[in-house]
Amino acid sequence: MSERQARYGFPGGHPFGPDRHGAFLREFEQRRLGERVTLLEPVQASTEELLLFHTPAYLEFVQRSSEQGGGYLDAGDTPSFRGVYEVAASVVGGSLTAAEWIMAGERRRAFAPIAGLHHAARDKAAGFCVFNDCGIVIEALRRRHGLKRIAYIDIDAHHGDGVYYAFDDDPGVIFADIHESGETLYPGTGSAAETGRGAAAGTKLNIPLPAGSGDEQFLQAWPKVLEHVQRHEPEFLILQCGADSVAGDPLTNLRYTPAAHASAARDLRVLADAAGHGRLLALGGGGYDRNNLARAWTGVLEALLEQ
Repeated sequence: MSERQARYGFPGGHPFGPDRHGAFLREFEQRRLGERVTLLEPVQASTEELLLFHTPAYLEFVQRSSEQGGGYLDAGDTPSFRGVYEVAASVVGGSLTAAEWIMAGERRRAFAPIAGLHHAARDKAAGFCVFNDCGIVIEALRRRHGLKRIAYIDIDAHHGDGVYYAFDDDPGVIFADIHESGETLYPGTGSAAETGRGAAAGTKLNIPLPAGSGDEQFLQAWPKVLEHVQRHEPEFLILQCGADSVAGDPLTNLRYTPAAHASAARDLRVLADAAGHGRLLALGGGGYDRNNLARAWTGVLEALLEQ
């Protein structure tokens, strides 16, 4: 949680504006959560760290666009601006700092609010996401620490396609995603039939929900996620807790309450602790109603702080 991460956002009334961090921070302070957590100051991710997931050609493209400013990094969702490379790399740095902190045994759990940029592919930006910090953390955990099984759980309204397709043939990445059906929402992927390819068949779980689904439908599907994750015995858990699945979001059609996010974080905390390692990293993700994201993310953080 830092000023560097707060700068990740797009101007001109873009849904992913730089004010999202401030909305979370106000609720964080109102609930006096600063008295219960340790705040970390992330560093900007290095080129070598970004290359753990992204292609050299894509990094060069973002760097050029960052120097020039203006235009888009994709077909029209993700604007470019001067310095976008450094700002996006700082988001990655925040997620990596939190993951390394957990692996060092400083704490069992961590939360990064402006993070969870799950649409970026290895070679392109997408859906407001410049660099995919989720994928970079997964690669770093495996290459630096030798982890064999990492679980990625996504409750953002949008399917985490950038993570799914980067690892759909990789049995070491346990993937579980509850999202609004692609029939009604970007990116149009994440059908229940997508369960992984080749050696990874069965390691991926996609649960699309119809538009209008609320806590009842989420809680009916959620035990399938817990069973899927627990069965594969992951050594580290990543929760992408996008708040755009909360009722009233201007871009989506799900109707959760913030209690769904807190409940998911609590259950995963219990699962990680029962596994003996307790390693759980939560990443904020989407959410375009500022009150919704503030309440959902502080609820997640409170659940992580429970003993």
